[in-house]
Amino acid sequence: MASKNLKMIVFDLDRTLWQVRVDKEVTPPFKRNSNGVVVDSCNYAIDYYPQVPQILQKLYDEEYTLGVASRISETKGARQLLKLFEWDKYFSYLEIFPGKKTKHFNNLKKQSGIDFEEMLFFDDRLRNIQDVSALGVVSVFVRNGVNKLVIEEGKQQFAACLKTSVVNNHNSI
Repeated sequence: MASKNLKMIVFDLDRTLWQVRVDKEVTPPFKRNSNGVVVDSCNYAIDYYPQVPQILQKLYDEEYTLGVASRISETKGARQLLKLFEWDKYFSYLEIFPGKKTKHFNNLKKQSGIDFEEMLFFDDRLRNIQDVSALGVVSVFVRNGVNKLVIEEGKQQFAACLKTSVVNNHNSI
């Protein structure tokens, strides 16, 4: 069996890339105000985690396929924020709809042709981590938003799982 390489990195949105729950804490539609700040309809500023733009650019430059898997019910607002933050250019796949993350990942696999074992996932909800891990996706629990350290730890976790898989495959021969 050939070893699998990391091909796709998938992110949740709320409390993972940005600091709010779009369907609970802010009021769409969103726009840029005169100062260039992204705000909701009540003029509340929508913040993302500070290192996210650099991280997305770097992963994109490293030619990873990037995807979103979000259970949010405010799908239009989430897509609007991706566009306003100018992150939509990085993501090849957007699975943004209510439901189980396993459905998102089955769609990602079908659309991309990338196996679960070639994916890395970041989310702030433990139940999503558990559900997606059961599919064979290396999944990383994010406590305080995505940052460079979280990404590096995720890549290391993926590499460790890959080594374990290769060792197990050799032992079964």
